[in-house]
Amino acid sequence: MEDIKQALEKAVEDVRRTGPMAPSITNFVTIDFVANAQIAAGGSAAMIYMPDEGRAMAEMAPAIYINVGTILPVYEQTVPEMAKTAYEHGGYVLDPVAVGVGDLRTKLLEGMKSYPPRLIRGNASEVISVAKMWGLVSSDKGTVRGVDSTDTVVSARESAEAIARFIGGAVCVSGRDDLVTDGERTILSHGGSEYFARITGSGCSLGGVCAVYLAVADPFTAALAATNAYNVAGKRAEEEAEGTASFKVAFLDALSNLGPSDVSGCSMEVI
Repeated sequence: MEDIKQALEKAVEDVRRTGPMAPSITNFVTIDFVANAQIAAGGSAAMIYMPDEGRAMAEMAPAIYINVGTILPVYEQTVPEMAKTAYEHGGYVLDPVAVGVGDLRTKLLEGMKSYPPRLIRGNASEVISVAKMWGLVSSDKGTVRGVDSTDTVVSARESAEAIARFIGGAVCVSGRDDLVTDGERTILSHGGSEYFARITGSGCSLGGVCAVYLAVADPFTAALAATNAYNVAGKRAEEEAEGTASFKVAFLDALSNLGPSDVSGCSMEVI
């Protein structure tokens, strides 16, 4: 575990020192929160809509974030263009929100198997559904309810590990406790807050912060650094919050004030 902690601290230091940009195609319900979380973590944000912009950004950025939570017609071009370019030049984080809902979203996510992300962040049902969609597991689990999970984090372990091995990267399964795996190492990260489930964008913004860390670190370290940062900052923010709105502000403050030892010191266990 000591080597993992050292890698986490280096990732936090490198992000704070270099301020990497991690451009995003993201759920337009949560754009503001994603951008502000990326900046609070020490990175920089840019939101993409058009195919030519996506291609250009993916060529220059060390990592990008793709969230399919709200689909626009132009994304039929933008998402594949940006994902393919990122696959060839750096890497991308995928948040498969509401996987299986709608023909276009399904088409886009099925296509990504040919140019896969380096990191996937989702809830348990989404991760199981992607593993089934890509033919990596067979399961009767994985039913999504809009953007919500109907499965437990631990029940997604097999699917998460199978995806991580297939993409040669990492998977983060978000829930009450969070699971992070590279297919060989699997860790549960503890902390967070019940408020995360009561605000819009906690998962989306976590995916964006994963991309910030992916800009400076390997996928497993990036996923665990972002997850630990959220769990520590969420716990601290809950102590100050009087409700959902004040929690969101306190969370961004806490995230912006985290240091390397805060992230490496998050409660976690190998499973």
